[in-house]
Amino acid sequence: MSERVVPPAARRRRRPTKQGVVLSAELIVATALRLIEEHGSEALSVRRLGRALGADPSSLYRYFRHTDDLMLAVADELIGRSMRSWRPTGDWPADLRDLGLRMHAGALAHPRAAVLSAHRVTGRAQEIQAVETILGVLRRAGFPDPEAVRIYHAFVDQALAFGALDSAGTALPRAAREAEAQVWRDTYGRLPAATHPHIAATSRHLVATMRASSYPAALELFLTAARTRLDHVRADGAG
Repeated sequence: MSERVVPPAARRRRRPTKQGVVLSAELIVATALRLIEEHGSEALSVRRLGRALGADPSSLYRYFRHTDDLMLAVADELIGRSMRSWRPTGDWPADLRDLGLRMHAGALAHPRAAVLSAHRVTGRAQEIQAVETILGVLRRAGFPDPEAVRIYHAFVDQALAFGALDSAGTALPRAAREAEAQVWRDTYGRLPAATHPHIAATSRHLVATMRASSYPAALELFLTAARTRLDHVRADGAG
């Protein structure tokens, strides 16, 4: 999809496509998301999207200027899906934990799209609302503004990074995933204590845990550090 600008007033198609579907930005994003999971980044072509929608490919320019514009909309949709049913409780560690786990689960639900979009900044409605929401949780908890931004940055990057990492793993063929699990059992699980005492001492734990994501554990470590940081900020303020 090349660069092409269509005036906003002309972007909504009123007539159905050949398949009887009325085009909308939401439908195009949903279709692009499905195709990305089926075919990877190659799915973001005017021809493939037009064929999937039963529409003239040129009609997509009524909604998106080019493929990167559409990719940003897909990224924003993933953010929105993670945030849509979330409600704050007022317990900031619990709220951040819930948000982080939702973001991670959302990435695993759409692994190929997550890998493609984790590093993007959309500047769109869903992302803006997410930034506002998370900063609000932190500022209401008592973090000063510089600390709130610092914690926000680390929190979001951690969730996105683990989402992309674990999504890349789930996108591997099953045979490759099973082969990697076997490495933990057959290689690390059999190293002798005489040469590798620390691995030998912990091998059963490595075999048991290394196939699963470490994001929940990393998130708990992060929240513990954030609580400690807030305690220090309050102590400095009281002193």
